Amino acid sequence: MNSPVSFKSLTPSSIAQGQFCLANAQIVLEDQVIAGALRVQDGVISEIEETDLIPDGAMDCKGDYLIPGLIELHTDNLERHIQPRPSVDWPHDAAILAHDAELASVGITTVFDAMRVGSIPSGKGNYVKYARQLSKELWQLREKNVLKISHFLHLRAEVCSETLADELSEFSAEDRVGIVSLMDHTPGQRQFRDISKLKTYVASKRGMNDQEFEEHVQKLLTLRETFGDLHERKTVEEARRFGAVLASHDDTTSEQVETSASHGIHLAEFPTTVEAAEACRTNNIAIMMGAPNIIRGGSHSGNVSALDLADKDLLDIISSDYVPAALLLSAFRLADRWDDIPRAIRTVTANPADATGLTDRGRLKPGMRADLVRVSALGTTPVVRGVWSQARQVG
Repeated sequence: MNSPVSFKSLTPSSIAQGQFCLANAQIVLEDQVIAGALRVQDGVISEIEETDLIPDGAMDCKGDYLIPGLIELHTDNLERHIQPRPSVDWPHDAAILAHDAELASVGITTVFDAMRVGSIPSGKGNYVKYARQLSKELWQLREKNVLKISHFLHLRAEVCSETLADELSEFSAEDRVGIVSLMDHTPGQRQFRDISKLKTYVASKRGMNDQEFEEHVQKLLTLRETFGDLHERKTVEEARRFGAVLASHDDTTSEQVETSASHGIHLAEFPTTVEAAEACRTNNIAIMMGAPNIIRGGSHSGNVSALDLADKDLLDIISSDYVPAALLLSAFRLADRWDDIPRAIRTVTANPADATGLTDRGRLKPGMRADLVRVSALGTTPVVRGVWSQARQVG
């Protein structure tokens, strides 16, 4: 433990300077929960003490849980804010600020913002390039110190596209690219082995009729045949150039997992079968599943249930995917299912930190960033009572 802080000196001005104490809390450590107080100084955790005392000037947490700030590795939430409806483009600064504030409000203090790279410029329902410009706007806001939480980039590299290589070349190691995921949404495999599920998804999102959907499928198949292998090799090379973690996406078979392992991948996003998850475990690849899958009790695409993987000890990390508030809720669902709060909280804190090489956060221990969330329970629903990002209260 570091030297104790004198709590009698914790005035409002000292709290503003990043020196404060949260007491009478159930502090969730890596492998146990203790009743005690946590002290913060100069933006980091300075001491954790097991005690039932409330020091002078400390905030009384009234027995609430105190957990590390959540770490989100894959969220499409920013895309939802810049395009709240199909063909509706929202002002980017406003969208980024709303996205940032939403994540802070649900306890997320570190996010890897997922942005698609790899466009299909022409035709109905196709994708246009946006990641390079949006990321520049994100960093401009970061430089102005108006963002509440810590942001990194997650480039979703779609091999089934026309422009992936060119779009990746526009990024550099200075762009805070923390993750590059190798995506392949070719119809009839991986996430959309059942093409009827793809049709439902695309028709609802893009408004295609039957003929337009068939044309879309054929175009994707042609793109995969023309560019797929080239784009896969290019993505692996570019991830190394960025110094980013390379992740697989929607691996379905053990053979696909073996290919991922051969690329040096140690993070699997949303494997779609037990077979793939078991192969990930064999190859020392961390397994990430979506929080909505846990909350709904199954995959919206008809793939493996995250709860089934949790029961088989084949789940390491949770991502909110498309519902930010689901991240904390799913962790508490797992805590109840496993009867193990520290293990469940690790899936949204320490484990994603380890998977991405973030050694300064994700755990409550002296010397770590003061990224903190105070949580109480409303029945089985967690309620966020306070959020601190590097000691600054943001929620």
